[in-house]
Amino acid sequence: MEIKLRDDFIKLGQALKLAGVVQDGVEAKLVIQDGQVQVNQETDLRRGRKVYPGDVISYNGQEITVTR
Repeated sequence: MEIKLRDDFIKLGQALKLAGVVQDGVEAKLVIQDGQVQVNQETDLRRGRKVYPGDVISYNGQEITVTR
């Protein structure tokens, strides 16, 4: 799966919503804080982490590639 950015970066919680793998910000917050989300193969517990083009987000068996 791939999401395209209009800006230089997107926050992790917003990226999950944009990709459609979570319903809303509350769900994004919960799965991130629960350690279920990885960015570039590293678990990150910060919903506000900035992700950039080239980053790969992994959640629930899916990989989301961030592009420009």
